[in-house]
Amino acid sequence: MKRYDINEDWALSGVIEAGNFVFVGYCVGNIGQPIEQQIVGALNHLEERLKLVDLTFANVVQMDVLFKDVFDIPVMEKLLKETFHGKFPVRKSIQTAFAHSGEVGILFQIDAIAFKEDQGK
Repeated sequence: MKRYDINEDWALSGVIEAGNFVFVGYCVGNIGQPIEQQIVGALNHLEERLKLVDLTFANVVQMDVLFKDVFDIPVMEKLLKETFHGKFPVRKSIQTAFAHSGEVGILFQIDAIAFKEDQGK
């Protein structure tokens, strides 16, 4: 098992590679901006973390997406269509209250599981 993007202050690993599966957590971006920009930022963060283990969006098999307002799902779906080009992961959408200080904070977060093919195949 390999751990990447470790944050000692928050006591978490951003990426864990366990066998052929890669677990990616807490992908956020553009905090404080409108929902569309935050979704783009979270997708960019996910892509950066996937690159740490030589993967792309094509390797993502499952995503949990967290919203402050679950009625923003159509905004996300538009962006996922542009990102995944029909090869969509399994997805669960959840509404939550984010623990974030400040007036305008996190509106969206992605956690994902990716599959890494055997190197010898």
